[in-house]
Amino acid sequence: MHLKHLRTLLSPQDGAAKVTCMAWSQNNAKFAVCTVDRVVLLYDEHGERRDKFSTKPADMKYGRKSYMVKGMAFSPDSTKIAIGQTDNIIYVYKIGEDWGDKKVICNKFIQTSAVTCLQWPAEYIIVFGLAEGKVRLANTKTNKSSTIYGTESYVVSLTTNCSGKGILSGHADGTIVRYFFDDEGSGESQGKLVNHPCPPYALAWATNSIVAAGCDRKIVAYGKEGHMLQTFDYSRDPQEREFTTAVSSPGGQSVVLGSYDRLRVFNWIPRRSIWEEAKPKEITNLYTITALAWKRDGSRLCVGTLCGGVEQFDCCLRRSIYKNKFELTYVGPSQVIVKNLSSGTRVVLKSHYGYEVEEVKILGKERYLVAHTSETLLLGDLNTNRLSEIAWQGSGGNEKYFFENENVCMIFNAGELTLVEYGNNDTLGSVRTEFMNPHLISVRINERCQRGTEDNKKLAYLIDIKTIAIVDLIGGYNIGTVSHESRVDWLELNETGHKLLFRDRKLRWVPGSDVLVAQNRNSLCVWYNIEAPERVTMFTIRGDVIGLERGGGKTEVMVMEGVTTVAYTLDEGLIEFGTAIDDGNYIRATAFLETLEMTPETEAMWKTLSKLALEARQLHIAERCFSALGQVAKARFLHETNEIADQVSREYGGEGTDFYQVRARLAMLEKNYKLAEMIFLEQNAVEEAMGMYQELHRWDECIAVAEAKGHPALEKLRRSYYQWLMDTQQEERAGELQESQGDGLAAISLYLKAGLPAKAARLVLTREELLANTELVEHITAALIKGELYERAGDLFEKIHNPQKALECYRKGNAFMKAVELARLAFPVEVVKLEEAWGDHLVQQKQLDAAINHYIEARCSIKAIEAALGARQWKKAIYILDLQDRNTASKYYPLVAQHYASLQEYEIAEELYTKGDRTKDAIDMYTQAGRWEQAHKLAMKCMRPEDVSVLYITQAQEMEKQGKYREAERLYVTVQEPDLAITMYKKHKLYDDMIRLVGKHHPDLLSDTHLHLGKELEAEGRLQEAEYHYLEAQEWKATVNMYRASGLWEEAYRVARTQGGANAHKHVAYLWAKSLGGEAAVRLLNKLGLLEAAVDHAADNCSFEFAFELSRLALKHKTPEVHLKYAMFLEDEGKFEEAEAEFIRAGKPKEAVLIVAEVLVGQARGALEEKDFQKAEGLLLRAQRPGLALNYYKEAGLWSDALRICKDYVPSQLEALQEEYEREATKKGARGVEGFVEQARHWEQAGEYSRAVDCYLKVRDSGNSGLAEKCWMKAAELSIKFLPPQRNMEVVLAVGPQLIGIGKHSAAAELYLNLDLVKEAIDAFIEGEEWNKAKRVAKELDPRYEDYVDQHYKEFLKNQGKVDSLVGVDVIAALDLYVEQGQWDKCIETATKQNYKILHKYVALYATHLIREGSSAQALALYVQHGAPANPQNFNIYKRIFTDMVSSPGTNCAEAYHSWADLRDVLFNLCENLVKSSEANSPAHEEFKTMLLIAHYYATRSAAQSVKQLETVAARLSVSLLRHTQLLPVDKAFYEAGIAAKAVGWDNMAFIFLNRFLDLTDAIEEGTLDGLDHSDFQDTDIPFEVPLPAKQHVPEAEREEVRDWVLTVSMDQRLEQVLPRDERGAYEASLVAASTGVRALPCLITGYPILRNKIEFKRPGKAANKDNWNKFLMAIKTSHSPVCQDVLKFISQWCGGLPSTSFSFQ
Repeated sequence: MHLKHLRTLLSPQDGAAKVTCMAWSQNNAKFAVCTVDRVVLLYDEHGERRDKFSTKPADMKYGRKSYMVKGMAFSPDSTKIAIGQTDNIIYVYKIGEDWGDKKVICNKFIQTSAVTCLQWPAEYIIVFGLAEGKVRLANTKTNKSSTIYGTESYVVSLTTNCSGKGILSGHADGTIVRYFFDDEGSGESQGKLVNHPCPPYALAWATNSIVAAGCDRKIVAYGKEGHMLQTFDYSRDPQEREFTTAVSSPGGQSVVLGSYDRLRVFNWIPRRSIWEEAKPKEITNLYTITALAWKRDGSRLCVGTLCGGVEQFDCCLRRSIYKNKFELTYVGPSQVIVKNLSSGTRVVLKSHYGYEVEEVKILGKERYLVAHTSETLLLGDLNTNRLSEIAWQGSGGNEKYFFENENVCMIFNAGELTLVEYGNNDTLGSVRTEFMNPHLISVRINERCQRGTEDNKKLAYLIDIKTIAIVDLIGGYNIGTVSHESRVDWLELNETGHKLLFRDRKLRWVPGSDVLVAQNRNSLCVWYNIEAPERVTMFTIRGDVIGLERGGGKTEVMVMEGVTTVAYTLDEGLIEFGTAIDDGNYIRATAFLETLEMTPETEAMWKTLSKLALEARQLHIAERCFSALGQVAKARFLHETNEIADQVSREYGGEGTDFYQVRARLAMLEKNYKLAEMIFLEQNAVEEAMGMYQELHRWDECIAVAEAKGHPALEKLRRSYYQWLMDTQQEERAGELQESQGDGLAAISLYLKAGLPAKAARLVLTREELLANTELVEHITAALIKGELYERAGDLFEKIHNPQKALECYRKGNAFMKAVELARLAFPVEVVKLEEAWGDHLVQQKQLDAAINHYIEARCSIKAIEAALGARQWKKAIYILDLQDRNTASKYYPLVAQHYASLQEYEIAEELYTKGDRTKDAIDMYTQAGRWEQAHKLAMKCMRPEDVSVLYITQAQEMEKQGKYREAERLYVTVQEPDLAITMYKKHKLYDDMIRLVGKHHPDLLSDTHLHLGKELEAEGRLQEAEYHYLEAQEWKATVNMYRASGLWEEAYRVARTQGGANAHKHVAYLWAKSLGGEAAVRLLNKLGLLEAAVDHAADNCSFEFAFELSRLALKHKTPEVHLKYAMFLEDEGKFEEAEAEFIRAGKPKEAVLIVAEVLVGQARGALEEKDFQKAEGLLLRAQRPGLALNYYKEAGLWSDALRICKDYVPSQLEALQEEYEREATKKGARGVEGFVEQARHWEQAGEYSRAVDCYLKVRDSGNSGLAEKCWMKAAELSIKFLPPQRNMEVVLAVGPQLIGIGKHSAAAELYLNLDLVKEAIDAFIEGEEWNKAKRVAKELDPRYEDYVDQHYKEFLKNQGKVDSLVGVDVIAALDLYVEQGQWDKCIETATKQNYKILHKYVALYATHLIREGSSAQALALYVQHGAPANPQNFNIYKRIFTDMVSSPGTNCAEAYHSWADLRDVLFNLCENLVKSSEANSPAHEEFKTMLLIAHYYATRSAAQSVKQLETVAARLSVSLLRHTQLLPVDKAFYEAGIAAKAVGWDNMAFIFLNRFLDLTDAIEEGTLDGLDHSDFQDTDIPFEVPLPAKQHVPEAEREEVRDWVLTVSMDQRLEQVLPRDERGAYEASLVAASTGVRALPCLITGYPILRNKIEFKRPGKAANKDNWNKFLMAIKTSHSPVCQDVLKFISQWCGGLPSTSFSFQ
């Protein structure tokens, strides 16, 4: 975050006139500043002042200057400002939306103390802090305020989190408290969060932490639960002052803190999870910053100052321009402002989760924003300022975005469509679809509002190319799917989402209606009522529909006819009807329909309107609709209903449709009679309900109502109902009525009369008394049998115990279940027959699967098998067959097997065929299925192998005749006869198949077969095929020869080029050209670009005639070259004369001469073989071949001769030869070194000093360092004498390190000094630890290096641990080394010899070490020995020694005197030193003076304890020490005072002190002193606010003793629980008199106040009580106590001498 100064909004004044508070409005349009004059200034977002108003006091009688404004905030809607004032009130001013609107106070909240800070986080909710420590809430809606939480400390700061759902308050005691209105699922704790070291006036709540700062000049960042994350400490920076205010950026990623002349900026780094400080903004003469306000979009920061100035800064991480149209300003990692450069409009894009915005794009006709973060996707509509952020896992930027819909962004990614509604932070929905065309997706979001529908969001999309799915996006469920018989290429929902339009041709909705327009070739089709798709209006058109236009009261379809556009006007009235219906305006719809003639379309509309009018209870319109439709009954019924409604409306007012009769009649119209009854009965209109049912002849319901309501006419109704039933011949219903009334006989009679014997039988079966009537039963059974109701007759016979007849009836009625059950009980023998009959019956009914089990029960296996086969229950059939004997089953197995064979379950079929002895059928099955292996395997099981072979080969030959070669092949291969298959393919010239089989069965013969086929095909003239086989046999040469033999040179050349090596095609081209000869050959070779190559080839192959011919015809410049090659050929043949002639023809006379040279070389070889090197050298030099001589000498190992020849004749190769020689010498080791030396001497003698030096330098120390040293020194000597300075320097710098490497440091140093390389010489001496030489060289030659040598010497001594030697060189380093090694005594001893400052530095270090080790006594001894300087850095050491001494056990005795005396003397020495220092009279000095006094008391107490007569003096000193318990362990002090008082018999004091001690021990256990009762110590100088000891200072045993004593004494009624008082009426040991406030001096001997008989000392403020003083002196005289004399001696030193009268007995 960078701050850049933009402008000054308000100029500063000369004096203090601080800006008390500032605020930005939520909509970024207004900025308010409150000045010291209590006036609020209002600015617009550009910084122009537009308005102002004065605030007012709570009460005018105190004047306008009686208060300060401490807090100010805008309401969330930016139309109000809340002002918090110190006169205990908050005013809310309504400032309006426009500048200049009248300012009105709309709320005021009176408080009990001053308002100190204020925030307005949410609508109606103002949060503020009070001076009394409460944080309260004011509700602007109810005009009431309430306390959120209370503390005891002034509220200094108040802030909210980024969302405004949580508040944070800082208090004067450093407490920071957190409170949530809604923790948004974070689970963070509420209440006291942290205790900051100072009041957190600068407090900011960022996204990931809380930042607090104040007057201690430290900035602390706390984590979410109050743990410290980071501290930025500026307390040591003299330029920095206290931090006064802080503000967090709106995104919570940055925090700015204000101090004096400076703004400090901190940025949160998410990747490292830390705050990082940016460069602070320093502005001189800005003075203290009193207020900060950050604009809500994060782009501006305003700063208010102590002098009344307001400065505006631009806040920005970076800026960029997008496509020269938009400016992107990154105001934070997670917040970007997008500004349209042409219109100036701005949109703030922000990640609500605090993620860093990585990339921003503007797409969709530059209207829509798309931005990515690591975890989310941000989308926005620039026109409407609606923004969304959704969770989104990155997919590498593969998303596709469609912005065709203004409300929704469609995102396609990996086959998934995601919908995001702008302004909503959750995805609207997500579906899987592969169709990524926006024309194949339709989304409707609340586009046309309808009555009763608040939220309407629907999606239609393609599941596949012919299936559409419609989804409700609110509920997230599928409404339905639509399948179409052909491809859907376009779809659209209407605006209400209730209708779907899709096409495989061109269709579209008319805007703002449900009217549909489509084109069918030359016809324009219009559906005015989509509910009646068969009713279509058609126009003939001569072109294509290009658009629809609706406006100005008409709708036109635009058709492009040729080059002109023709408008076809639609019936706006019909369109209007649909719109009126959708909008619920039925009067408008009726008025419109009245104007139309009755047509099928109009009729459909009247029906629609009638239905909707009834639903909406617009009954007059419904009546009109039914009249128009000719439904007279309904129209009349509604007319009567309307009359009732109108009458009620006239009489009682209101809606008549709510009258119960109207509602009941409407229910009747819908045939919902139960609802009508309910409505009547609610109004107790029983008669009307009964009348309704009677009118409808619904007697049952009528009687039910009468029964329910206990109507008196019930019986009459029943009689009327029965008579009506009889009159209308409804005997069945009459019978049911009699049955319900309990008259069984009458009911049966009526049932029989109605021809319903089954009902009569049912009734008889339920009534025992009717069953006893034999005649009645016979009558019924006869009627049942006559009616062929055998099963019911059987039931009746069974009931009257006539099983024979029952069984007969059951059998006739095919009620076999009942028959079998009866037979099992009465006729067991019949069961089997019945089961078979049951099975037969089921077979007749075609229920074959049900029959199977019955046949099994009847043991009819054959029937069971046939039923199973008929029912295709194959598994059941197999199960039954497996239980049968072989003869029975074998007939059926093949039938089942055929089924399994048809299912290709061959293994089961095979098993079944085998069981049925039909193995041949199984083999045929496998053969037909082409499963030769299984067929063969089966055949092998049941046939002899030769028979199988004969069978298969015969079958194969048959297949071959039919041309089924593949099938024949499989048969041959199955019986292991692949050769027959190969022969078959060869016979039929199917060579590919033949090769395939050879490759599979005889891979070793494959190449030979290809070659054989190639030859055969070549013989037949099938050259192309032959080529394939030759090449497969890798015989490309045979292919080339075949084409050459046939004169097909082009083909030969092609094959050679593609298949041969790099030069094969050139060879073929050469042969081709040779076969042509002459001009033709030249043309061919030119065409192939091989002419020169052919000439070379001919010459190389000794075809010189052809080469001469080609060069003569086309390449004359090549002729000499050919002559040359011919000459060389002749030379090799030994024909030197002819060769010489040819060389001359080739223009190479030199080569002719070389022939002579060759002869000389030959003679030289002979000489070399005889080892005559001198002769050979001479011959070779004559032949001008020094190189050969060189090589011969090298091979013979005569390197010196080789080097001589090289130097004389081939000097260019000398260096290379020298390197080669060196490599050889290196390989030879020591012998090689000697060789180097010898060679070097040789060069030296020859005056080649540079080469000699190189040779000497190449000598390496291989165990002979003496030789190496001599060689290197020689090299250096030669270079110094003979070589130029540059080379000289190189040699010395090379030799020096090598000499050092073998320990010859002095030699190396001398070499360096020869060339004035002083530093290198010094380094050599240092490395050889020759320090004196190094120092001498530095001193004599270059004094600058003296410090350098000293420094290295010090480090050497340090590293060697030679501290004693180091002392003489560097005392401080030596002392530090002693400290490191823990040799403290030596360190202090050495430091003592140095100055006072050094000594005390190491004394302090040693003391610190001892304190850490727990040896404070030793640390004290150290200061006793060396004195206590007044260094502020030592103060903590002195305090720690004091604390450890007063806390240590075993010091309350005479033996501890010397320890206390040491402490006293050290503190006295310190105080004396402080008086002379800059710390004189500082708080630290005062504290040490108090410590000295305490130490004196302790020392004096120990001295008094050694003398019996001073027992009371010791007790008084213990009591006096209680007034210093802020510096002493309070429990130990009270224990010692109580025990001392008890010892001298002061039981009252002992009881109070020890009781207090017990309370303190309990408080230590509980960890708090809050519960202590201080009433015993009121009006004393014993402090209440003391530090709580971390541990108990008195052992458990002593504590128990004290407990027992206090308990015992507390029972004593004589004991008064009060401290003793003196003549002042105050506690006797208290220095201050509570009544007067006068402070007495303490006595130097007892610590008690001196009220009279005062002895004063020379030093002011030091005095003693005369009695006590005399007592002390007398004790010294009588006891001669050395410790008491030491006390007296100390008092003399401390108080400037003893008083003149040493003794006084008055």
